[in-house]
Amino acid sequence: MLLRVRVTLPDRPGSLGQVARTLGVAGADIVQVVVLERVGGRAVDDFTVLWPGAARIDRLLAGLTAVPGVKVDGVWRAIGAPVNGGHDAQLLAQVAAGPGEGLHTLVDAMPGLLAAEWAAAILVPADWPLRTGTGAAPEPVSEADPTVVYTSWQAPDPLPVPEVTPLRPRALEGQDGTKYAVAPFGRAGMVLLVARTTAEGLPAAAFHATEVDRVAQLVKAAAVLLGDRLDLAVPPPILR
Repeated sequence: MLLRVRVTLPDRPGSLGQVARTLGVAGADIVQVVVLERVGGRAVDDFTVLWPGAARIDRLLAGLTAVPGVKVDGVWRAIGAPVNGGHDAQLLAQVAAGPGEGLHTLVDAMPGLLAAEWAAAILVPADWPLRTGTGAAPEPVSEADPTVVYTSWQAPDPLPVPEVTPLRPRALEGQDGTKYAVAPFGRAGMVLLVARTTAEGLPAAAFHATEVDRVAQLVKAAAVLLGDRLDLAVPPPILR
């Protein structure tokens, strides 16, 4: 199976090679390495590896944590190797070419771009911060809940909606341990959620600042391309 392994390690010669050797000894075949951050003498790297399905993940974790200065930030299933910014441009071109389905196109693509499990577009009512304790006014205006507009494949039903206010791009963690990246479209109260869940005992990593920024930039560009269509977004009808 394909795994994404995120580690924080010393930013010095030999550290990356030591982690790579440890992965190889444990049985992992490295497909790709992406450097997410280098600051203060530390680096954050994402390794995409092929891992034998019958092998125990704890052997991999034990090997990495034994390397001096290395911290494992997360291990989770991936559906492909990380893709570069060129894919982002292709995605936005698809959104522009078919604006009628542009929101669906964006949501469906996000899990693959960010090694996530699912994504969703939701509408947040204007008074939701007041009812969840994040606003200043004492009384709510309505009793509407966030509305699910569209979800990608593998999204749970019912959809768990975390506290996304204040509406700004950020990473957060749900009460069940699900990791989220959140980015508002800037109109109609619409927000994009991208989620990683802890499954099969694999501790998914939180979304890195670079990943949140990538989501925010894609959402911002899509909002410009879709324009008033976002104001008209409605959830699918409920079949009874």
